[in-house]
Amino acid sequence: MNHLSKCLQKTARSSIHGYNNHHYSRCFSAQPILKTHDDDYQNQVLVEGSARSRAAILNRPETLNALTTSMAVRLKNLYESWEDNYDIGFIVMKGKGRAFSAGSDVVTLSRLLNQGKVQACKEFFGTLYRFVYLLGTYVKPHVAIMDGITMGAGAGVSLPGSFRLVTDKTVFATPECQLGFHPDAGGSYYLSRLPGHLGEYLALTGERLDGVDMIACGLATHYILNERLAWIEDRLTKLITDDSSVINSSLEQYGDIVYPNKESVLRRMEIIDTCFGQDTVEEIIEALENEASLTTHDEWYTRTLTKLKAASPLSLKVSLRSVREGRFQTLDKCLAREYRTSLKVISGQFSNDFSEGVRARLVDKDYTPKWDPPSLKDVSKDMVDSYFNPLGDFEPELELPTTVREPYI
Repeated sequence: MNHLSKCLQKTARSSIHGYNNHHYSRCFSAQPILKTHDDDYQNQVLVEGSARSRAAILNRPETLNALTTSMAVRLKNLYESWEDNYDIGFIVMKGKGRAFSAGSDVVTLSRLLNQGKVQACKEFFGTLYRFVYLLGTYVKPHVAIMDGITMGAGAGVSLPGSFRLVTDKTVFATPECQLGFHPDAGGSYYLSRLPGHLGEYLALTGERLDGVDMIACGLATHYILNERLAWIEDRLTKLITDDSSVINSSLEQYGDIVYPNKESVLRRMEIIDTCFGQDTVEEIIEALENEASLTTHDEWYTRTLTKLKAASPLSLKVSLRSVREGRFQTLDKCLAREYRTSLKVISGQFSNDFSEGVRARLVDKDYTPKWDPPSLKDVSKDMVDSYFNPLGDFEPELELPTTVREPYI
């Protein structure tokens, strides 16, 4: 219990924050109203507006609002125009349907790779990461309403903002290792800033957190029951302000004070730190097996080991290193490194685990991916190093406007 108290006190470490009245409702758009492609471009991210705020609504409910290049482009264009508009005080982002966003549209990305359209995938990652950086350095208050599924890059386009609202319907996870990928879109930044070695645990296992856990570990700033969400949304549309303290007071007015239940993974912070603080993935697994041998009838150890052994061995080693490097880097450095790793993944130079993971878990759904390399012992240090090395003379690195938008620590 003392360890949990320390964990809750450490939420100040969640400087993910820095990652950081006449009323009416109508639709706004930064683009002219056109048909065909432009209609699809606008419909994937809808816009609502009130006197002093704008709301971006992720609108692909049939795919759990999985992010596409078009969505990233539109979000970036909208947010840049809103930041320059003095009449707009703050921004809200939310999702349509039962998800905020399940992350990147990896099924489409995998299909593009299989068609040889690698450049299209590069454009997606570059555009998405630039938007994440924009949000992480945004000068106006931002409220992300993470109601429902919030995973992978879906967390990346919400957690950098100043206010992160969760509900009893929120489900957070970073399941990239189970897909042969790595936590990206700022994943190595926010995961590395969680208490203890919770970030390594979430990155490697893909374990889910609910809204209460997210509040406790600092990923979220406010909690409200889903059934009262409409009240807070109505309150936000009526606010005429650009003052963060006013927005915070409004969120607190309808919010709930909650604490993790006895089943919460945060009750296991001591053992998580012991096991996931080990130097290598092999040592993490060995530590878990040793601890499991000392207990009886504790399914947590079995579940955790099963998830680790089912994940891509290469992704596990790359992701562990990524989170640990992120602990000492600013957001821009994390995004630049993640971009480098993402491009190495889609190149297929050393492995096609990403395409195989998507096939096994999301397309064919046979849940029997054939990883290559097939085991941890087959993943060499040189192989892991290659995912962090510079891209080379003929492949530009990710460029971010750090001279005009200073990153947070």
